[in-house]
Amino acid sequence: MLALVIIVGILLIGDLVAVRTKAWVPSMFVCAVLFLAGYWTFFPKDIVSIAGVPPVVATMMMYLLITNMGTLLSLKELKKQWKTIVIALFGIVGIIAILMTVGSLIFGFKTVVVAIPPLVGGVVSALIMSEGAREAGLTSLSVFAIVIYVAQGFAGYPITSVVLKKEGKRLLTLYRSGQMTAYKEQETAQSEVAAASETAKPKFNLVKNLPEKYNTDFFKLFRLALVAYLAYLVSALAAPVVSISPFVLCLLFGVIASSAGFLERQVLQKANGFGMALMVLMLFIFDGLKQATPSMMLEIVYPLVGTIILAVIGMYIFSFIAGKILKVSKHMAFAVSLTALYGFPADYIITNEVIKSLTDDEKERDMLTSHMLPPMLVGGFITVTIVSVILAGIFVGFLK
Repeated sequence: MLALVIIVGILLIGDLVAVRTKAWVPSMFVCAVLFLAGYWTFFPKDIVSIAGVPPVVATMMMYLLITNMGTLLSLKELKKQWKTIVIALFGIVGIIAILMTVGSLIFGFKTVVVAIPPLVGGVVSALIMSEGAREAGLTSLSVFAIVIYVAQGFAGYPITSVVLKKEGKRLLTLYRSGQMTAYKEQETAQSEVAAASETAKPKFNLVKNLPEKYNTDFFKLFRLALVAYLAYLVSALAAPVVSISPFVLCLLFGVIASSAGFLERQVLQKANGFGMALMVLMLFIFDGLKQATPSMMLEIVYPLVGTIILAVIGMYIFSFIAGKILKVSKHMAFAVSLTALYGFPADYIITNEVIKSLTDDEKERDMLTSHMLPPMLVGGFITVTIVSVILAGIFVGFLK
């Protein structure tokens, strides 16, 4: 219980700093610094497990949370986000282009090869590259793969917060001056998505005759777990033929289940489980910081900082080009690309923090949410969940 009090206290401090600074200092960044300080001083390495959050619990919550995030997006919304997908892919191309050219000259080819998949993605791609480097006898690069995954958020969180604030202020200026009518069709469609996720009563097409009194929290959680399990099952059955991440399918199945009326919008919130699930997943992310010792950080700090800076420059240049071509604001395009540095749930948390800091008006918050949250979520899933694992599978072959 003491371990739980300490680590949840860190999450609270992160929240308070984010509120106090109006999201200029994101909670994820504050928490990461405090966890790192804890691991370097008095924290036992397994403090998160001691507090009751072993990896298996975090994995369960990840399935439920990602399926729940799928209920935020309708099939119509996913089609509308094709520009986001293109921009996210452009950002990844930017990372590869800059690091393979400039990065290879400065840090060496193998260092860059190990760095790219973790930079683009999450823990899975970091682990693939770490194992590949270890098998190739590259011990320091094996450690580098994990640390770059752990450290990339230190660049991603504050830059994203700054960029989203600029985009939010731009949208609010348009909205308050009445110029949003130029985007009337887009605004109406997107506000319908926000309204559906926030206020609309659930319309059950598949369980429409069920009396509301039977629609208990456990029934909501059962349906959510069932959809997540089906996503896992399809991923497992498809494995011999094609490798599909179960988390990608969780998002897709969440979209389909909510569109069909089997799941309500934001079903985890309505089952009173969202806060606990998010807490567990955040603790699992910060648990990864236990790998980064002071001596290890000093040994690889030069290539670590250098590759992250080059990656951010590459993302900015290529997302700017994609934004110009697709007529998307440079701030939103850059923010979507930056999701590669952290993915879910950080993209969700940072976007919400920024929106809350910009306005107290509910209509304005709905407008900002409908314009900023769907692209950030889709961008995060495209980069971290799908592309990074594919890249890791290709790049690990370069180490042999």
